[in-house]
Amino acid sequence: MNNISIKKLPIQVQTIFDIFNENVYLVGGAVRDLLLGLKPKDYDFTTPIHPNDVCEKLKKYGYKIIPTGIKYGTITVIIDGMSIEITTFRKDLKYIDGRRPEIISFSKTLKEDLERRDFTINAMAIDNQGKIIDYFNGINDLNNKFIQCVGETKVRIQEDKLRILRAIRFASRYGFILSQNIIQELEFTSIESLSNERIRMELNKILTSPNPSNWIEIMDNCGLLEQILPELSLCRDFKQNNPHHDKDIFEHTMSVLDNVHPKLELRLAALFHDIGKINTYTEDENNIGHFYQHHKESSNICKNIMSRLKYSNKEIEYVSELVYWHMTKLENINQKSMKRFINKIGRDKIYDLFNLQIADIKGGKYHYNTNDYIKILESETMCRKILESKQALELKDLNINGNHLINIGYKNKQIGVELKRLLELVLDNKIINTNEELISNSFNNFKIQNKKEIEK
Repeated sequence: MNNISIKKLPIQVQTIFDIFNENVYLVGGAVRDLLLGLKPKDYDFTTPIHPNDVCEKLKKYGYKIIPTGIKYGTITVIIDGMSIEITTFRKDLKYIDGRRPEIISFSKTLKEDLERRDFTINAMAIDNQGKIIDYFNGINDLNNKFIQCVGETKVRIQEDKLRILRAIRFASRYGFILSQNIIQELEFTSIESLSNERIRMELNKILTSPNPSNWIEIMDNCGLLEQILPELSLCRDFKQNNPHHDKDIFEHTMSVLDNVHPKLELRLAALFHDIGKINTYTEDENNIGHFYQHHKESSNICKNIMSRLKYSNKEIEYVSELVYWHMTKLENINQKSMKRFINKIGRDKIYDLFNLQIADIKGGKYHYNTNDYIKILESETMCRKILESKQALELKDLNINGNHLINIGYKNKQIGVELKRLLELVLDNKIINTNEELISNSFNNFKIQNKKEIEK
């Protein structure tokens, strides 16, 4: 492919080409994804024009300008709700601690700008006529599903240590292979200077790729995993010595990781669900391994790791709860027990929990047709029926609210206590979730409570 149709690109992208004509080029990931037949997530441009002049030109059209990285030659323009970055041609002269350029110099040529980029598949450009400019055989590497650096690999990686994780991320996302030079650098690259936020972003993308275990294992083999998740790396070769498991903890974890849906929170829960087993391992008189309360230890370790990597409190709570509950299964499956189970786990997490539990079984020695596996499927089926019937499972589902209780005579903390009591009755199928019955029951309870107070 030698050309891309500009007219098929978003109108906002066409607008940039119209404004700057031959003085602007679409570059980076957008070009790569277009050539792969994928829809780009964002669009970046490069230009020989100085950033101040870029701003002045765009202001004439009334567009909002954000000087996001003007120190490095980058501005962001907002066109009809789309954010587009435009960066002046540049060449990096010196990097700080393998993270970011300390000194940059604006360049006069597109080639100089492209040759500072990380990988050949990211070092292509498209001009305003749709012509693909490829100085470093990026198209050939795309066709061969091959990731290699622009120029000397060691130099590119040492400039920005994050590139070693980006290489793995691109390989995992597209199913590409890494060049031998990159593989060699994997073993000699320390990423201790990288921020946890940057590491987290790349790790998330690796985890949500197809077959993430392949890349986690590569990271472990070369020592990267030990730098990012030392707690997980310790699980390698830790034998479980249990008849239900034919894999060590790490191998089992990788199996579960691949078998859950590619949702970030689920993949993280799979990664951490047994990470506390090392700390809880015991052997009985028959030398059988046991991991009592490992779900609690794993949940605590999960919280510590995710906090260290700067995940949000919401993400930490969601994932750690999945890890905590992953060993919990219903013995007696009926509507009453299932309603309470959903109430305990939360309807937002219940299907993810079932998915994690099924993947956990698949990662063991015994797979389908086991009692646990059948019960999980039965639980999921009943859960689906209950949720589809929109039964009351949480306080917000009750057909009564605080105002109703205030009218009856309840005050302050009594209101919350009474609502919880009513929910318990509904969950146990002792009363029906109608406004009339809830008010009637609550009124009778209020009279009983008042009578008790008077008798005191």
